[in-house]
Amino acid sequence: MKRHNFKNLQIWQESIVLISETYKFTSTLPDYEKFGLRSQLNRCSVSIASNIAEGTSKRSDKHFIKFLEDSLGSAFEWETQMIVCNNLGFLEQTTFEDFETKIKKLQQKISNFINKLDN
Repeated sequence: MKRHNFKNLQIWQESIVLISETYKFTSTLPDYEKFGLRSQLNRCSVSIASNIAEGTSKRSDKHFIKFLEDSLGSAFEWETQMIVCNNLGFLEQTTFEDFETKIKKLQQKISNFINKLDN
């Protein structure tokens, strides 16, 4: 297995952008969500990138895939929390749609990368 440099992976780069966007968005959430949605969304976004990075240190594609799957799980968790934010009226519909488009593209890219490594 060739080890990957996580900084060169498009999925990691896009997840880093998502972290910044998430932190900007969560700063607009109500104070009573400080330890709820705000914290959870921030942790999920960081988890997506962190699992990709950690996975690149593993000795085999099988182990790397496990971390990519964890990253994908965090991406779905993040999407679910954004749906909750949308349902509670914490963001504009167009903003929600933009976030949803970005996360779905990232989920697909992570899935495709897993499939590539699994062949």
